[in-house]
Order: sequence, then structure tokens, then C-alpha cells
Amino acid sequence: MASNEFEADVVVIGGGGAGLSAASEAARLGRSVILLEKNPKLGGSTAWAIGSVTAINTPHQLRAGIKDSPDEHFEDLEKLAGALAFRDNLVLRRILVEHTTEMFEWLLSIGVVFMGPMLQPPHRYPRMHNVVPNSSSFPYHLGRHCRRLGVDLCLAVTAKELIVKRGRVTGVIASTASGEERRYLARRAVVLASGDFSGGRELKARYASGLAAGVDAVNATNTGDGHRMALGLGASVINGDLLSGPDIRFVPPERSSLVQRLPPIWAVGQAVRLAVDYLPAAILRPFLMSFVTTALGPEPSLYKEGAILVNAKGERFADELGNPEDELVSQPEGIGYIVLDGEIARRFAAWPYFISTAPSIAYAYLPDYKRNRRDIYHEAGSVELLARRLGMSPETLSRTVRGTAAPETGRRGLIGPNFVALGPIKSYVTVAEGGLKVSEHLEVLGPGDTPIPGLFAGGATGQGGLLLYGHGHHLAWAFVSGRLAGRNAALNLARA
Repeated sequence: MASNEFEADVVVIGGGGAGLSAASEAARLGRSVILLEKNPKLGGSTAWAIGSVTAINTPHQLRAGIKDSPDEHFEDLEKLAGALAFRDNLVLRRILVEHTTEMFEWLLSIGVVFMGPMLQPPHRYPRMHNVVPNSSSFPYHLGRHCRRLGVDLCLAVTAKELIVKRGRVTGVIASTASGEERRYLARRAVVLASGDFSGGRELKARYASGLAAGVDAVNATNTGDGHRMALGLGASVINGDLLSGPDIRFVPPERSSLVQRLPPIWAVGQAVRLAVDYLPAAILRPFLMSFVTTALGPEPSLYKEGAILVNAKGERFADELGNPEDELVSQPEGIGYIVLDGEIARRFAAWPYFISTAPSIAYAYLPDYKRNRRDIYHEAGSVELLARRLGMSPETLSRTVRGTAAPETGRRGLIGPNFVALGPIKSYVTVAEGGLKVSEHLEVLGPGDTPIPGLFAGGATGQGGLLLYGHGHHLAWAFVSGRLAGRNAALNLARA
């Protein structure tokens, strides 16, 4: 074997939730496993997610006296899909609901800690469980689990092209951060678990729209590497036109919050879970706010109450009640600010006027952002002073604010004297729902819907038309499908 060649029974591409689950399951079955992750650390989208996992018949549900069933979960997923339910992959939906219990118990067994369950309508029962202390718990515990099982975790290695021999996938050509080309050979199978294509401009343009292609992804490294390589072998993408976004979100903070910096060890997770269960709401609230104010965006109700949206120059560029997320993409630097006067600011300090929400967790008001996101909260006694703090022309922002009154539509305009701006904000694509078409065994399907020998997929890469609307289903599918893809790859008896 050449010096740039490495060999294992199973090669997994992607070090997020699906890839780590696949690698650990294949290794548990006694196979040698190499995992390739393009980033310098494990986690993928799983690491920056809020961390919700929707599952049934969990110990948490049982303690709460909830009697749930896969059939009821199956039916509620159709409600979440709404008018798009006819496009759902019912085979994969059934696989998901039948495996969430064992998946959840497995995560608990390796040290992951959850709080919950919490209700998210239209689910008929509380099913949403949130990881604690933070979402880095997933790669931390899954990575440790893989290392204990002997998985070779190769970081900063990017998969480029699948190796095919006599019609069968037998490995992958990859490159290191220094540009060195390597060949990773798989005696049994390759598992694609490289995430979605929310950051892949070419794939977004091909399956969604030119507008979407120009919108940044929350996870910019989700460029659809697995999709691209499989498409070259005749695979197909299902529901590629369905994107979560463009959505307006606050830019992420440059520094992690205290909660995000908590070590994701089991003891800390248990301490946080007990705190959530027993501490008074007044003490618990700052902890919950760290989730909401970091990960989410502004509610449209801000605009209904009179707030305006301006670009980096201080110019109003769109009807705030239309589709400003589309217009924001083409503004200077792609950023904007939400401007409120003192009266609107006072209104958004209490229910029912909230800035952001995470279902069943908490509502965030303007004082929460002032306390938790000082980087995006700007306050001034005049519009001119606010403009200077934002790096805008005082004349331009003043002219914009004076022109916001529109009596014929009921808009009173911003009248001061005090002003608040929230931003910068940007339009993002959060998730691309399009996944490779797969069989019930998570085999990637090629021409004529026949399995491509030696190739499996899990997570967003192997979503295969499954609709995962509502919180907690993308992560649930990542862990469920990852484990099944790794298991089937490990048991794949056909040899090259």
C-alpha cells in the first residue's frame, strides 16, 4: 500500500451527529473505521444547533407519566409537514419514529444529558428534549465514544471524489489542509454523512434558486460534498427546492456565552438539568436567555408595531411587512439594523411583545438582549448619536427616520427622543432539506433506483425526501439514520 493510502472496513465522511453515530455503530460491530471531517474539530451543524432532539417513550416521558407511541408520532409529523405532506417519504418517516426510543437511550448511555420533555404543538404530547449544558455535548461524548471503540478520527481532511472499482464504491480521494492528496480505501462500504448543502452555492442554484445561492449559510462549511460526489455516480436529490431561509437572524456573537463555554461533561449536564427542574424561574431565566438570544432572529411583530429596517448606510430599503429577508441579501455587506424609538422599546420589554422565541423554552424581550447581546444592542438619546455609533451618516439616518410616518397606512413613524437599534442582522439559509435518494437500508440509490454498491448515507445527506419540520427532528434523524447507515455498512458482505 502506498504511503498516501489508508484502509479500513468502513470509511465515514463527516464528523457531525450522523457521521459519528455511523462510525461508532460500525466499530461496535467489530469493523475498523476511518472517519474524515473537513473541519479542524468534530461537530458539524450538530455542534451549533440549539440541541433539541424529539423522541418518544424516553425515560423523561415515562417519569412524566406520558404514554406515547410511534403511530401517534408518525401522525403528528404529517401535521407538521402541512401542505407539503404529500412530498414526504413515508418509509423514512416510519424508520424515524420506530427508532427514536433506542436512539435516545443510546445517547444517554454514552453520557449525553437532556432536560424535558417539552411540548411543541401540533405534537399531542411533550416530545422535545434539549441537551444540556450545550450542544457541544454531542461531539464531545460521541467523539469519546468513537475513540474508545477504536475509530480513526481524521480532522481537517476534505473528501473530494469517490473511488469506484468494477461498479462498486471502494473508497474516497481526499486532501489535507496542506493540500496533500490521500486515498482512503473501504473494504466494505463508504458512508456519506457530510451534512446538507445550505452552504453550497452551486447546489442551491441548481435545486432552489439564484437568490438562495447568494445567501450565506449558518454553517458555511455545509457545502454538499456528499451530495456532489454521489450525483457524479448517478444519484439523485429529493426535495432540493426546500430550504429553511432566507431568514433574518442576528449575527452570531464573536465570543461564546458562559453557557456555551460550560464543559459538556456528564456531571455538569446533570447539574444543569437539576437546576432547570428545581430552580425558581427568576434564577433560571438568564440561562434560558443564553440559548434564545444567541441562536434566533427577530419576530416580524417588531415591524408591525412600527420598527423600521435600514441597511448599513442608514437607508430604508424594503417593506418590512413584505419579504425584507430577500431584499437584505443585496444591501451593502448584506447587513441591516432594526431601529426602534423609545416608545416601541418600552413596549417590547414585556408580554406579549417579545423579540425572539424558542418553542417551549422562553421568550426574549428587549432587556434580555440588552443584558445578553451587548454586541448587537445600541441605544442613544438622539437619532444622530445612534447613527454615529453604528458608523452611519447622521444626516442619512435622520432623513430615513423622519420619512417613516405614513398616516394612510396607520404608521406613526419613529418620533424619539430615545432610539434603539438591534443589529447587525443578516439573511441566512439555515437548512437545505434536499437529501440523496436512499433505500430503506440507507443505501444511496442510483439510476433506476438501484443501490449504488458500497455507498450508504445518513443525516441530511441521506434525508431522501423525509420532511423534518418542527424542532428536534433533524438531530433525531441524524442520530437514527447515522446509526442505521453505519450498521448496514458494517454488515455489507459484498466485497470489491
